[in-house]
Amino acid sequence: MNNISNDFSARETFKDIRNYLAGRFVGATRDEFLLEEVVKLIFCKNFLSKNTDKLDEVELSKIYRREFGEIQKEFHDIYTNDDEIQLDPISIKYVDERLNKLNLRNLNRDVIGDAYEIFIGENIKGQSGQFFTPQNATDALVELVDPKPSDKILDLACGAGGFLISSLRYLKKFSKQNKNLNLYGIDKDNYLVHLAKIHLACLGQDTSNIKCADSLVWDTNILGKRDNYYDVVLTNPPFGSNIQAGSNATLKDFSSAYKYRKRKNEYIKTSVLNNGVPPQVVFMEQCIRVVKPGGKIGVVVPESMVSSKKYGYVVDMIMNQCTIKAIIGMPDVLFKISGKGGTHTKTCLLVLEKNKSNEIQKKNYNLFIAEARWCGHDSRGRAIPKDDIPQVVANYEDKEKSKSNLGFIINAKQIDNRVLAPRAYLHLIDKDVLKLDSTHYLKSLGDLVNDGVLQLTTGNEVGKLAYGTGNIPFVRTSDISNWLIKSDPKHSVSQDIYDSLAEKQDVMPGDILMVKDGSYLIGTCAMVTDFDKKIIYQSHLYKIRVNPNNDYGLTPFYLIAALSSKYVKKQIFAKTFSQDIINSLGDRIKDVIVPISKDRTSIKRISSMVEKSISNSIHARELSKKASIDVLNN
Repeated sequence: MNNISNDFSARETFKDIRNYLAGRFVGATRDEFLLEEVVKLIFCKNFLSKNTDKLDEVELSKIYRREFGEIQKEFHDIYTNDDEIQLDPISIKYVDERLNKLNLRNLNRDVIGDAYEIFIGENIKGQSGQFFTPQNATDALVELVDPKPSDKILDLACGAGGFLISSLRYLKKFSKQNKNLNLYGIDKDNYLVHLAKIHLACLGQDTSNIKCADSLVWDTNILGKRDNYYDVVLTNPPFGSNIQAGSNATLKDFSSAYKYRKRKNEYIKTSVLNNGVPPQVVFMEQCIRVVKPGGKIGVVVPESMVSSKKYGYVVDMIMNQCTIKAIIGMPDVLFKISGKGGTHTKTCLLVLEKNKSNEIQKKNYNLFIAEARWCGHDSRGRAIPKDDIPQVVANYEDKEKSKSNLGFIINAKQIDNRVLAPRAYLHLIDKDVLKLDSTHYLKSLGDLVNDGVLQLTTGNEVGKLAYGTGNIPFVRTSDISNWLIKSDPKHSVSQDIYDSLAEKQDVMPGDILMVKDGSYLIGTCAMVTDFDKKIIYQSHLYKIRVNPNNDYGLTPFYLIAALSSKYVKKQIFAKTFSQDIINSLGDRIKDVIVPISKDRTSIKRISSMVEKSISNSIHARELSKKASIDVLNN
């Protein structure tokens, strides 16, 4: 709890400062301007040896301005002779009093990073796919990579310097006297580069290696050597499916920027450039390119990039050129560090070691897997006491003993179908599997389909113009609840549209509809009954039909109960991945294991329970519907 209070006392302090200055400094309420002024005072405060508590506003203002003049001389690449502190003496006094409450030299807390987040976090998040990486995540990735003081450390998309500061704090543990560590940062945004330089300079670090440039274009006149040059790369590259990674002239230099076609189990590169390749893909290739053989890479990636079939060639690139040391799934609220800003994109921390040039591609090695559920804040950026990330790091240090979702070992041979997302492997430590093996047939849905026990299909889209054209329900994911299809779906379609799709969709009583895509509803099921068999269902739903007289005695009623069991729900969670902007179970539904009791009496008993439950629910629903109609009758 102490970490939380320290963390958020700094943030609350900067919120107070921001609100005070915005109300007082008439004509200049832009947060970038206010941050610039506050950072000048923080910079000065770091170098002031005199106690400022008892100074009046005018005297204090003179001391700050005098100190800023000295800073201009020493850090001329950050401030020019024309720069000056523009706050009035009263405002300077207010800020100084609040800075006195904070330990600006505390290496355990990035106070300046907190200021950046409060003042410009809302504005910078999401622009060009950039997001401030929370400190617990940057600290964790640095500790997992374990850089050494002599290492050349590069952030290809350094932003305001979060990873560089975490690296600096980590390396100071080795030697507090080492001022000139080999920290390199690149960013296209000149303003963020300016902030990164201030960030490092305030901690006494040289800033000459922080450059404003495009790390994908790599101008050697600005950035110097590129290939196989750096010992460590730590970065959170911009990500997003709607963000342009670069011009064709830039992209043609990257193998990952071309289209690939799959032949059998191999991805073949074509000669056609993929203009829509997202930036995280080419940044991944650049990370591998710039690091030395044997060097380390720590990178934040969207989960979709290491789990979606469309990026299978990227996983091949990673596994062919690197040894995976660790993959850690992050909660989808990691980048929701404020109420308005941020993103719910689910991400992973990926730790790699580049293969040595003469090294044969490794296929048989152990790697560390973890899936964090909590990250110290909720979806609105509010502090909570639960944070799994430090424990994940601790488990990595003792990885051979850890066997929980916060850390366990798998072999690279166990990586299935190029899926690196950690939650896809949580079943390997699931004790329920061992318990069920003696009492149940554990069959995948795919095997049940192949054996003729089940039929599995998906629905169709009709387009928004079809909504409201008739009274035949168009069933969507939100219409599935408590094993039933809602009796009043939001959208209905015409008889003509129904007639055009009815034969193809072939909906019958006893069919099960399951949510395939979306968010928290994935895996939710409903049974089609005689009351709602005349429907059209959308493409984000599966239709599962149990063929009668099957070898297992399986019934639709037993199956819907099995699909709703904790055992199956855990699998669905593990196999649901982010596909850019939407979560999806996709074809991985075929890998879901269904527990079918070996006791036919048990199947009949459970089927009877479910049938009665659904019948009672329908009866109650129809009764309430009739009552609402009868109100208007005599």
